[in-house]
Amino acid sequence: MCHAVPAKVTAVMEGEMAQVDLSGARKTVSTALVGPVAVGDYLLVHVGYALGRVDPDEAAETLRLLEEIGANT
Repeated sequence: MCHAVPAKVTAVMEGEMAQVDLSGARKTVSTALVGPVAVGDYLLVHVGYALGRVDPDEAAETLRLLEEIGANT
């Protein structure tokens, strides 16, 4: 089973790429599917690809719930 998780953009890179923070882990992901992003945006990320944008409040709640059930993102 696969799932996507919210991640905060920490740096915008060349070539439709961005660095994101996934619960403390820094990852580089493709933003080709979501268009231009800015530092501070929240993206829904799955296996290295941003699939969509997420409202910051929704991202915080999702991350809180994942933490509560003990899921490591």
